[in-house]
Amino acid sequence: MNREAVHVEAMHISVCICTYKRPDLLRRLLTDLGRQETGGLFAYSIVVADNDRLESAKSVAAEFAAASPIAVRYCIEPQQNIALTRNKALANAGGDFIAFLDDDEFPARDWLLTLFKTCQERNVDGVLGPVKPHFDQETPQWVVDGKFYERPNYPTGFVIDGRQGRTNNVLFRKRIIPSGAPAFRPEFRTGEDQDFFRRMIDLGHVFVWCNEAVAYEVVPPVRWKRSFMLRRALLRGATSPAHPGFGARDIAKSVIAVPAYAVGLPFALVLGQRWFMTLLVKLCDHMGRLLMVVGINPIHEPYITE
Repeated sequence: MNREAVHVEAMHISVCICTYKRPDLLRRLLTDLGRQETGGLFAYSIVVADNDRLESAKSVAAEFAAASPIAVRYCIEPQQNIALTRNKALANAGGDFIAFLDDDEFPARDWLLTLFKTCQERNVDGVLGPVKPHFDQETPQWVVDGKFYERPNYPTGFVIDGRQGRTNNVLFRKRIIPSGAPAFRPEFRTGEDQDFFRRMIDLGHVFVWCNEAVAYEVVPPVRWKRSFMLRRALLRGATSPAHPGFGARDIAKSVIAVPAYAVGLPFALVLGQRWFMTLLVKLCDHMGRLLMVVGINPIHEPYITE
C-alpha cells in the first residue's frame, strides 16, 4: 500500500450539528448519520452543539452515543446566537474536514462519501450540496406550489460565490479556518454562513457544488403557518444591513418594493394563497430591512421556531 493511500484512509471528518430545542428531529438526524457510507476512505465523528442552556439535546446525544460506534461530542453554547454555536462546534471538532448539517435535516446514505470524493477529486477547499424539502404529513397545496422551502440547485462542479454559501449541507477542509478570529461572526443573527463563505472566498479558497450529495429538510406543520413565514422573512430582512456591501441602492430598492408589493396584495389574493403569501413574504423581507435601517428591530428572538 502506498503512502498516499494511507494518508487518504487516515482522513477524519467531524460532522457538526447546531441544535436548539428539536430533540425528535435531532434523533432522526443522528440515526441517519450513524448509517453513512465511507467507502473505507475516511472515519467520521459527530459534534452536537446545543444552543439551549437547559441542555435539551443532551439526552438525545447520549442515547445515540451509547448505541452507536460513531463517536459523539456534546457541547453547549448558552448564549442564543447561531454564529457562536457554530464556533463552539468548530472548537470541539478534531477532524481534517468539517461537515455541517442543520438539526431539522437528514442526509442520504452516501451523502458524506459523495461530498468527500468530490472535494478530493476536484482538489477544492469545500463542497456544498442540495437541501430538498421533506414533508412527513400531508401539506396544504399552496405551501408546496409556492416552493417556499425549495432552494436553488446548480450543476455539479459549479463554483459558488459568497451569496450562494450556506452551512446546511457542506464539507470543507478544516485548515482553511483562520486563526485569531471567530470563523462565524456573532453580529449576524442569520446569514452568518454567507458572511463566512464570502470571507473565505476573498482569501482565495474555492468551493464547488455537488448536486448528488443530497440532504433533506423536514418541513413540519408549524412551518406551514403564515405567521412563521412572515416572522422569518422579517428576521431575514432585518439582518441584511449587517452584510458588507449593503448600501443606498439596497435601501432604495426596498423603498420602492414595499409600496409596490402592498398594492399588489389584493390582486395576488384573487389568484390564490400561493401568490398572496409569495408577495407577502417578499414584502416582509423588505419591511424588515427598512425597519432595521431606521433603528427598529422587528424581531428580537434569535430563532424563529413557531
